[in-house]
Formats: sequence, C-alpha cells, structure tokens
Amino acid sequence: MTPNPFADGAGIWNKRFAGEDYLFGREPNEFLRAQARQLREGGRVLCVADGEGRNSVWLARQGLQVDAFDVAEVGVAKAQRLAAAHGVTVNYQVSDCDAHAWLPETYDGVVAIFVQFAEPLMRQRMFDNIVQSLKPGGILLLQGYGPKQLEYKTGGPGLLSHLYTADLLREELAELDITLLTEYDAELSEGARHTGISALVGMVARRRSPGSPQKQD
Repeated sequence: MTPNPFADGAGIWNKRFAGEDYLFGREPNEFLRAQARQLREGGRVLCVADGEGRNSVWLARQGLQVDAFDVAEVGVAKAQRLAAAHGVTVNYQVSDCDAHAWLPETYDGVVAIFVQFAEPLMRQRMFDNIVQSLKPGGILLLQGYGPKQLEYKTGGPGLLSHLYTADLLREELAELDITLLTEYDAELSEGARHTGISALVGMVARRRSPGSPQKQD
C-alpha cells in the first residue's frame, strides 16, 4: 500500500501556508462561483478543509452564514485575517475531518473544494459526514481533480487513489441526488499551486427528503 503523504496533515499544511502570500489566491474557486447561486439565500454553509479562507470569505460576502474548518492553524489564522479585511464574519475552527464536530442536518450547503488529502477510507468517512450534516434538500458543491491530473501535474495530491471520477462520486455519495456531475479539462489560475491546464471533476448534489425517489444525473 502506498503511504499517505498527508498523514501529518497539520504539519504539512502549516508549512505550506507559512508564507505571506495566499497559496491558492484570495479569490474563490471558479466552479464554486458559478454554482453558488444554487445555495439558499442567506442559508448556513459549511466549508470543509477551507485552507486560507478564499472560499468561505467569498461565500460570507454573498450574505451566507458560513462555518469553516481546516487542520492547519496557520491557514485558519490567515483566513480570519482575510475575513476581517473584507468586513465579514466566518465561524472558523481548527480541526481535521475525522475530529471535526459534524452537526447533523444543519447545513443548507456544504462546500468541498479540492479536499483530496484523504485516503479512500478517510474520504468515505468524510463523505458520510458531509451527507449527514446536510439538511434534507441541502446542497453539496464539490470540485476536485480527476486521474488525468497525474499527466498534467499542475496541482493536486499526485496519487491516483486520492483523485475523483464521476463513477466514484456516484458510488460514494449515493445518498444524494445529483443535479450536475461533469468531468472536464480547464485552465486554472488559483494562486501558485493551482496553475495551468487541469483535469477537473465538478459535482452539485442534493440530499433527498425522506420518502423522495432517488434521482441521478
């Protein structure tokens, strides 16, 4: 079995976030920007492994109530500074995905952007927690890298087991109704670490209400 290079997640990300620059920039992810209209206006949203806060701060600027967490206290401190600079409030916590105090049926939306440090078993635990934290009708907005990213080498974990495919997401998030699931190549310009042509997977899915029939894309 290939060792997980992110086993010491806090140490790795604290080191990566140590500089003054924002590693992935200060602007939100473009997939999130394009799909955020599907979130309930003024709703409560959770940003998973939010890093230096580019996505959580932007969502708060759109009038959403935002909770966010990341394993790296250095990243969270920079996120807090970014929120203050924009005059918005985000409820930040320092935690990894397993230790985070997931709140059941609480969120109108969960945002998971390039959360690809997780090896397969941890990823499934994280996905299960995401699903349970959504209210019925709540939305998951997810973007990650696909397998072809191993050729492009313009960002990402560099491990096939950590990458997404449409089939994997259908299987591991089967409790959600998919409204959009797309695999595509696009040019990214998100700070120093996500730059250049990239193999991407984007997903929008809704937690179904009790008794509602299953839908797929």
